[in-house]
Amino acid sequence: MCVVVIDGMGGGIGKLIIEKIKTELDGIEVIAVGTNTVATTVMIKAGADFGATGENAVMYNAGRADYIIGVMGIIFANSMHGEVSPKMAEAVSSSAAHKMLIPIDKCNVTVMGVSTSPIQVYISEAVAKLREYAAF
Repeated sequence: MCVVVIDGMGGGIGKLIIEKIKTELDGIEVIAVGTNTVATTVMIKAGADFGATGENAVMYNAGRADYIIGVMGIIFANSMHGEVSPKMAEAVSSSAAHKMLIPIDKCNVTVMGVSTSPIQVYISEAVAKLREYAAF
């Protein structure tokens, strides 16, 4: 199973996701894909098996992932202060991978019906779903 974690800016949310996956689930390949080198480096230090950076890395790894986890902005062109290019957003949105998106208001999108919770709650829910989907 291949899980691609996509993050930008400082990579802090991706770091939390990867640490949680690596702590709770065994045998899962985690690829950290950063929209910038800082984000990728932070996620690799968190325990990702591999890391890659930039538009081509998002496009390539979105196509080979079984699951993609990241903030909601990874499916919106020009989100994260322009770090997500239209090609990146299209690659993630078009990927056959199951997407688990963390809602954060910094993406300028409000998902109606979703309660506001701390990031750690959403990450825990995503890892629990990953465990469920992967039959762990």
